[in-house]
Formats: sequence, structure tokens, C-alpha cells
Amino acid sequence: MSGGAALRRGWRSPAATALTAVATCTALGALSGLLAGGAWALHAVLAVAGAALVVGGTRSLTRSTWLPSAVGLVVSAYALLAWYATPPGGNPLVVGPGTVEHAGTLVQQAAQLIETSVVPMAVWPPVEMILVAAAVLVFLAADLLAVGCGMPALTGIAYVAVWTPAVVLGFPGSTWALAATGFCYLLLLALAQPPVARDRSRRRAGVVLAGAAGLVAVTLAAGPVVAAVPAWSWVDLPDVGTGAVGPVRLADDLDLRDSLRDQSSQVVLTYTVDRLDDDAEGPAATAGLVGPLRSFTLRDFDGRSWQREPGEDLAEWDPQRLLASDPALVGAEPDPARGTLTAVDVRVGALREQRLPISTFPRTVAIDGPWTYDAVRDEVVSRNRTDPGGEYEMVVEVPELAPDLLRASAGDVPEEAQAYLDVPETDHTDDLRALAAEITAGATTAYDQALALQTYFRDGTQFRYDTSVDSGDSDDAVWDFLESRRGYCVQFATSMTVLARTLGIPARLGVGFLPGELGTDRTYRVTGADAHAWPELYFPGTGWVRFEPTPAVQTGPPPSWSNPFNAATPTTAPTTSAPQVTSNPSTAPTTAPAPDSQGGLPGVVGDPRNRGPLIAVGALLVAAAAAAWFVLRRRRRAPDRLAPEVAWDRLRDRLRRAGVTWSDAHTPRQAVAAVRSQVVERRGRPLGRDADAALVALATALERERYAPDPEAYDPAELQGWVAAVLTDVSTRAPGDARGAAGGRGTAGGRGAAGGRGAAGGRGAGPDAAAGPLPTEA
Repeated sequence: MSGGAALRRGWRSPAATALTAVATCTALGALSGLLAGGAWALHAVLAVAGAALVVGGTRSLTRSTWLPSAVGLVVSAYALLAWYATPPGGNPLVVGPGTVEHAGTLVQQAAQLIETSVVPMAVWPPVEMILVAAAVLVFLAADLLAVGCGMPALTGIAYVAVWTPAVVLGFPGSTWALAATGFCYLLLLALAQPPVARDRSRRRAGVVLAGAAGLVAVTLAAGPVVAAVPAWSWVDLPDVGTGAVGPVRLADDLDLRDSLRDQSSQVVLTYTVDRLDDDAEGPAATAGLVGPLRSFTLRDFDGRSWQREPGEDLAEWDPQRLLASDPALVGAEPDPARGTLTAVDVRVGALREQRLPISTFPRTVAIDGPWTYDAVRDEVVSRNRTDPGGEYEMVVEVPELAPDLLRASAGDVPEEAQAYLDVPETDHTDDLRALAAEITAGATTAYDQALALQTYFRDGTQFRYDTSVDSGDSDDAVWDFLESRRGYCVQFATSMTVLARTLGIPARLGVGFLPGELGTDRTYRVTGADAHAWPELYFPGTGWVRFEPTPAVQTGPPPSWSNPFNAATPTTAPTTSAPQVTSNPSTAPTTAPAPDSQGGLPGVVGDPRNRGPLIAVGALLVAAAAAAWFVLRRRRRAPDRLAPEVAWDRLRDRLRRAGVTWSDAHTPRQAVAAVRSQVVERRGRPLGRDADAALVALATALERERYAPDPEAYDPAELQGWVAAVLTDVSTRAPGDARGAAGGRGTAGGRGAAGGRGAAGGRGAGPDAAAGPLPTEA
């Protein structure tokens, strides 16, 4: 029996389906490095388990190759659409065109979320729908290959597909998940082996289990050892983000037409972040909470490059008091009522800078040396430069910048912010004003205009992050960037700054470092490659607020207050459409929906009250499927207990005890010849007629089961009768009995050879046909 035929018979079929389901669930551990925690994994496991029950139950009713998988696909699709895509107020038990249309909208939202997120990505409901559906598809493909098509070795392709994103993106998943998936794969291959005699089956099972467990153990134990071998250091692998080494200094003469120079891999800063009020409710203390560390800001832009304006009055400050871009907060004490108080301890590395990297939020700064404060630019500066090993401390007051707060900001622009409205006059200044107006069409507040600009630039289908920049053909570098649609942070930040100014929103350029990467010792590590630029826009009553137009591939998600999924415009009904940007750069994007009170997107999973009927019906369906499968297995247990392969192995095992043997290399017909010759050799006479006919009949049934495209079913009693006829004849030394040759019932347990169904499995073959040639081997 081939491996595929073995998996389609008896208990092996549901066992193989269960193994593919378990392997699919363990393979989901490959995504642990890419996705944040949540209930998505549990939901995926439940969906795969339900699909396995449906497929297994259907396969117990049919021998079709494709039908079980098709039924599993249809039932799973219906369940997923009902659970995730039921429109608000819709009936989750009725999946119609509206549900399908809503599912398409959710797919668009999922694509937008994936595009604008960084690792580890939070799993929003639209993304969870994609993940759960993908898990079910992987299971259905693996089960179809293993059980339906009889090609269990190819199931590895389905599991490799799950691991591909983590491998390509360089965020490895769980080692235990890989080991568990490999273990299930080995068991599936072992399960596909043809049945053997019971004693040999036990030995083979023991060898397979021991070998698989040993391989997993060796892999887990040897992995760290092999990785630690010094020889690996001899291999020169590409290291993205490295380049120039030595002291790092941020340039303040940024030219938009210059390509980004080699970024240094030197560590410029390391720092820790801790909450000062651990017992209070609020966000966790992370680098993302504190935000990027800004060294300085730029105001003057001439259409091509930024220039550093003359310095303002510098003064000393109280290290226990706040420094902030809002003059009303300068000199105030940190107050937890205004925001989350966070302690940031920084150690300087290979940074030689006269402007100290500090948080954009109000903060205290305690540092030794001749440092002074520029209140106009909100900068801490010195005549000297930072030294490696230098340390400073900040207490950052992180305010709760909600979209509603920024949307409500109103009032006159103060005189000190008026200088941040200048737009350079070029041949394309009017084009830029028109473009900004079209992008923000329908936006009624400065905040909504800023959000529309940011969403426009972050559309990864329209703009591409690229460190190589064309020289351009016009006198306006911003226009050239909008034409080429590729650049790095300086181009994105400058373009949003200029477009915001054309709308009457004061804007400036912030320059500093991204938060860096978190190490194993809870210390964040910032390198020269984390140098970054971003726009800061002024809102009366709030002050300067950071936005992030550079695509997520470089910067991750935008700040929480400028995330379109947190900031639905209240002037219009919330839409579930993902931000759309056409090839025309003047087309304005739409605003994506905000999370609802339960933390999900409106219209994503429907009203939570609708989940009760879904859960109840789902539980009833699963229980009904399980009960039906159990009843069918009970009914089929007796017929499936003895198949031709099992009967053949039973005969072989008993004949071996009588001294009649043949090799595994023998085909069934060769085994028949071997039995005949050994019986003659041992007893001096051939097998009896009925016994010989029974032997040929069993061998014929075996070949048909192994090689026929659609083998017929045999009565277990008939198979047992053939085995008994051969064993009875071999074990007795009495002359052979010719009963059954002329008709009547033969001792082989089947019908007479001359009429009806012959002992050889043919149709009325006659006496001579019983010992005739077997069918040609496939």
C-alpha cells in the first residue's frame, strides 16, 4: 500500500488530519516575532480545529479526494465571514452580499494597518481576520496534500509558507514552534508507511518516535552551540544600516537634493525608561512613549536646503524644573496631573554634538557642564560637545494628546510662531498651495488638515522610502520630490512642513534620533543609523506637536494622536474605508475609522451583542459534527477493522511461525509463488485447492488495494475466511480437500469458484482461474 493509500484508510485518515491541524497550529509560532500578543492565536487554533472536524467528518462519508477539502473551505469561509465581517446591526447567521462587501473593506483596512505598522505589530480585528483565514487555508492545503492526494511529504510546503514572512523580514519566531512543527511532520511521514505486522509495527513506531524526539532534542541542544562556534565570525555577511564609523554629528544644513550619506553603525546613545508612578494607571514606560530624542529644530527653508538661523538668548535653568516648547510650562514643576511622569537616564556614546538630544515633550534636564537653554528653539546647547561616557537625566511629562484636544485647538498664532509660516517663492509655489488645498479638502480644522497631509505621504503605494535622490529639474526640491515620489525622512518631513505652511499652519523641522532598539538588559540602543527628521506643527493652546509622514518601513506607526485609526473626523459619519491615494498627487486621502469603545474598529466585528448567537450556534455545530463523526466511526469500526493489507500481514505473521516466509522485496504474486514452493518443499505436496484459491484471492485484493485507482471494499469476514483457509491447510498434513471446486460454498469463506464470486476475487472464473495469473502490477 502506498503512503497516500495508507492515510486514506481506517484510523490513519482522522489521525493524519489531526496531525496536520496540530502542525498548522504550532507553525503559527513562526509569527511570534512579528506580532504582538493577543487572542488571535487562540482564535486561529479554534478555527483550524473546527475546520479539521468538518474535513474529517466529511471524509468519513466519502472517498472523494477533493470533496472534504471543498466542504471545509465553504464552511470555514461562512463561519469567518459571519464572525468577522457581519455589518453593524446585521444578522451574523445570514451571510449575504453585504457581508462579503464588508469583508472586502476589512481586507483593505488590514492592508493599510500592515503597511503602517512596525514589528511587533498590534493585531487589530481586520488583521486577525486575515491571520485566521490564512491559518485555515494552510491547514486545508496540508490536509489535501497529505490525505486527499496521498502526498504527505509535500505538506512541508504549506508549513514553510507560514515561516517565510519571519525569515524574509528577519524576525525569527519561536524555536519550540519550529521543533513541534517538525516533529508533527515526521510523525505524519511515519503514519503514511504501509501497515506491517503488529510486532514489527510496534518496533517501527518506537523507532520513529525515538528518532523524531532525538532529532528535535539534538536540534534544540546543538543550535546555541553551533551559533557560538567562532568560525561563524569568519563569514562576511551584509549588515544593513552600517557604514561610516567614528564620532557622529547631526548636520544642520540639510539639502533635499543630496542623497543620504552612509549611516554610522556606532552607538550614539543608550538609555533606560522608567515610570515614576508605577502604581498609577497609564501607559507602560517605553521609548515609544517618550518618543524620539530631538537635538534641534530648523525654521528657514529656501526651496532647496535648510539653514540654521542665528542663535537666540541663552540662559541657565533649574534642573528640577521643566523645559518645554510651551512658554507657559517653562520653569514649572513636573505634575502627574498633566501627564505621565517618566524618568529617562541617558549615557552618551559616539556622539559629538553641541545640541543635547532631549524629548519633544516637557522635561527636566540634569547634566553637568556648561550647558544653556534656548527657550525660542527649545534646545539645550553648549559651546563644547558631548563626550563619550557622559550622562544626563530627564523627567519627561508625557501629556495626553488626544485627537479631540488637538482638533479643538483654536486661537491666534502668536508672534513668535509667525516666522514659521514662510514659504519660499519658486516656480511651483502655487502648485504646492493647490496640492495642499486638494489633499485637505473637507478637513475643517488645522488638525484634520495635518492628519490628511500625513496620511497622504505615508501611503506606501504612492511613495517609496529611498536614500538615493535625483537632482531634480526645477528650482523647488519639494516639487521634485512629489514628482519622483521617493526619498528619505528629510524629503518627507520637509514636504509636509512646506504644505502645512501653505495652509496657514506654523511648521518647523525637528532633527534628532529615533527611539532605537531595546536590548536584553532593558536598555535602549541608538545608533547613527537612527538619525531622523520630522515636522512639528504649532497648535494654539497646545504648542508644537510632532507628526510622522515618513513611511512605516522606516519609522513605524505614527504617534498615537496622529494615527488615523484613532482620529475619525467627527464632522462626517465614520467610514470603514481605508485611506485611498490615487496616482494623481493632488488627490486627497480619506480618513480611516477610529477604534470603538471596545478597542476595535467600528463595523469590524459587528456589535459584540451579536456574538452570543454566533458562539451558541458554533458550539452546537461543533458538538453535532463531533457526535456524527463518533457515530460514523462506531458504525464503520467493524468493517474497517480488517482490510486486505492487514489480513495479508496477519497471514504472513502466522505463516512465519510455521516456517513459511518471504522477503519485503517480494510482490504479492511473488509471495504466492514462494508460499506454494515452500509448502511443497516442507510437506511434499502442494496447497489444497481451496487454500490456493484463498491465497490468490487475498493477494489479488492486496494488489487492488495498493495499486487500483479506486479499490473496491472487501467484506472482513471474507478476508478472514481466506486467511483461515490458508492457515488451516498449511497446518494440517491430511490430503487436500477439493470441496468447493464444483460449486457450493468453499472453505475459503467466499462463494464457490465456479459460480458467483470466485475465491480469487473474480466473477465466475471457473476452477482453473482460481490459481491463474494475478493482475498486472501497477
